[in-house]
Amino acid sequence: MTVALLSMSHSPLLEHVDPGPDTTAAVTEAFDAARSFVHAYDPDLIVTFGPDHYNGFFYELMPTFCIGYDAVSIGDYGSQAGPLDVPTEVAKELASSVLDSGLDTAVSLRMEVDHGAVQPLELMYGDIAAKPVIPIFLNCVAPPFSPVQRIRLFGEAVGRYFAQRERTQPDQKVLFLASGGLSHDPPVPRIATATPEQRDFLLGGGRHLTAQARDERQQRVIDTARAFAAGEADIKDLAPDWDRTLMDILASGDLTPLDAWTPDWMTEVAGNSSHEVRTWIAAYAALGAAGDYKVTYSFYRPIREYIAGFGVTTATLTG
Repeated sequence: MTVALLSMSHSPLLEHVDPGPDTTAAVTEAFDAARSFVHAYDPDLIVTFGPDHYNGFFYELMPTFCIGYDAVSIGDYGSQAGPLDVPTEVAKELASSVLDSGLDTAVSLRMEVDHGAVQPLELMYGDIAAKPVIPIFLNCVAPPFSPVQRIRLFGEAVGRYFAQRERTQPDQKVLFLASGGLSHDPPVPRIATATPEQRDFLLGGGRHLTAQARDERQQRVIDTARAFAAGEADIKDLAPDWDRTLMDILASGDLTPLDAWTPDWMTEVAGNSSHEVRTWIAAYAALGAAGDYKVTYSFYRPIREYIAGFGVTTATLTG
């Protein structure tokens, strides 16, 4: 068995705002590099580490981790809707292995995922069901957040499961795919300051929105992005230095310095949605559990029009 990694920022704004020709060309080049890497590697199975934006997971029951035995995309922001090709028996074995290692995880027999999980699949393959996928949800938006160390240990548990499959699946190729971040602070309601209407939404009232309600929700984000690019939005600025520090630590192979990153500090420095980097941390930890690795491609640019420090990396084992 071999494993490799692709981590990338996602943005629901890719098709809705114009960051200018230079940035568009740079992001397109980064996606092309990632696509070339993924297609050359040609994985048999993709394990996605993704967030949710109050589309499938709500405060009525908010797990830290959840492994999907089956999954369907809701199709927000024009992303592809429909089922993912989830190998249920492998997902069950993975969940059991993670639990046996002492890490708690929820499971879902019908996980609903949004653009945060499927946008990379669409960008790489043009079809979210092109490859077998095990979706793993990490809570990256709803406080309280688990310590970052717990994210690292969870990723390592996932990586150990696939490493031990070498005995039974020596020729299988697995891609760990992280989707999220980096620094950003989009207009997402927060439970601590929610109005009664927003509180109802966060508790589950936002599930299965009408087309009109979804369009209104999405338009608020698009409008905020345009205002942010113009320097007029009341949201936290991007944090390029923080983003680059994170990417350097991940590339080093030693993720333990991240254990000291507290959730409150991450929010203060890099925004309320900076916690999406938990997907990157888990995926890199999974790769590191299988062996030493090297980053083979790295792209970063702060893009205000996307309300994101935008990054793409690929990595492979060195052995």
